[in-house]
Amino acid sequence: MSEQESRRLLRIAFGCCIGFTISKVMNWPYGVFFTVYPILLLGMVPVFNALIAWQFVGSVLINIVEIFVLRSLFEHSALLMTLGVFALFAVHFRFMARSSHFLMWTMGVVSISVMLHFSSYPGASLSDMAMATALATLIAIISAAVLYWLIPDKAPVNLPTPPALSSAQINHRMLMGAVLATLSFVVFQILDLQDSLSAQVATVLVLFPMTLQGTVSSALNRAKGVALGCAIGISAQFLLYDLIQFLPLVVLTLFATVLITARLHLVERAGSGMGFGALTTIGILFGQYLQPNADILYSSMYRLSSVVVALAILLIAAFWLDKLLDKFALTRNV
Repeated sequence: MSEQESRRLLRIAFGCCIGFTISKVMNWPYGVFFTVYPILLLGMVPVFNALIAWQFVGSVLINIVEIFVLRSLFEHSALLMTLGVFALFAVHFRFMARSSHFLMWTMGVVSISVMLHFSSYPGASLSDMAMATALATLIAIISAAVLYWLIPDKAPVNLPTPPALSSAQINHRMLMGAVLATLSFVVFQILDLQDSLSAQVATVLVLFPMTLQGTVSSALNRAKGVALGCAIGISAQFLLYDLIQFLPLVVLTLFATVLITARLHLVERAGSGMGFGALTTIGILFGQYLQPNADILYSSMYRLSSVVVALAILLIAAFWLDKLLDKFALTRNV
């Protein structure tokens, strides 16, 4: 690793632990937001500035409005809700394909998927979820700003130039992302998979390349990353054993596991590769499932099996959808 990457590694680990610790000390619900958002902010983008911060804030504000509109207008009809969800995903993926404020729309896809998943079940408070999302975003941005001040980059970071796409390619990628993300939402609602948040999020994250080849590669890396993350999480559980009730020890364990997985993510230099899959897996396991009166052994095993099955079904759907879209000139990916 270069010195630049070592500094980024420390920022990811400290940022994740700051969000996790604050949520546990304050006993706030939806701890997964506080743990994973810093990972996404510091792990997906190698720079931090005012534009990045505003994109992060903008994605959450847009998502809160979107989820309230969907629940208020379409909750009474499954068909209208599905059409509304498809429309939202289509807007997000179209802006992503056009590379217009990519982080904002990418984060929006992740957030709206999670909020739709949580809010669709009895007992879920939409206002609590919106508040937790807003607080997690604020904490992630403040901690990122402080960490970039304490651990600054020593040299400017050059961001890659997005490829120029034709109108047909943009349409192809928009529909690939929107149709498959909506299909994921529908399947997880019909089958009542309330405890399968990890699998549902995985089916969305692998869509970010918005092409069949990219989705296949991302899915394979994601499956390997989830397996690695679950193995590390189970190992951490065995090491802690009944000491899981002591928050400082849990935070130290989280810090160590994030260092391992974030290092793999940075060394790969592949964006959403195996390391990033393992890194987000650790964030979800600790933020959502690790509690003083519970453990992550069952959650890890269930997460791994559900992710593999969900990704396999998604890849089959992606293969046939790609073939269908390539039959039309307006959506041909050439």
